[in-house]
Amino acid sequence: MTRPYNVLFLCTGNSARSIMAEAILNKDGGGRFRAFSAGSFPKGEVHPEAMRLLNELGFTTDGYRSKSWDEFAADGAPLLDFVFTVCDNAAGEVCPVWPGQPMTAHWGIEDPAAVEDERQPQAFRNAFYALQRRIGLFLALPLESIDELSLQTRLREIGRSDDRAPNAA
Repeated sequence: MTRPYNVLFLCTGNSARSIMAEAILNKDGGGRFRAFSAGSFPKGEVHPEAMRLLNELGFTTDGYRSKSWDEFAADGAPLLDFVFTVCDNAAGEVCPVWPGQPMTAHWGIEDPAAVEDERQPQAFRNAFYALQRRIGLFLALPLESIDELSLQTRLREIGRSDDRAPNAA
């Protein structure tokens, strides 16, 4: 492949999990990937705790914004190679038809924004590390040499992996 693989992470609000996944893949993908994120019903702003954690961990957060998945189904949108849902709500929604007929998989991660007490920072950290682990598994796949059926199976297996921290509840 001569261009980077384009990957879209979807979540309903596009304010936390999908934004963190976008940041992780853009950093860890080593130029082989261009990550994007979007939501079916975007909140319009990135969750402050997601931004705080990304900044704390040394990620560039310039340009991250909560946006609609319609941007990626419109004319002129990047041709997508992969689309991953990272929340259970978005997985059950009827998605637009994506340009490029990308491979899709569901990688559901618990919503850290649903935790509204002093445990929220740890919930965001747990979600971040679960996403980072799954993205690491994705990056290890031999994308140039694996057949399409095997790749689809592996992508779905990544979404079913148990990535809770050893001391997570």
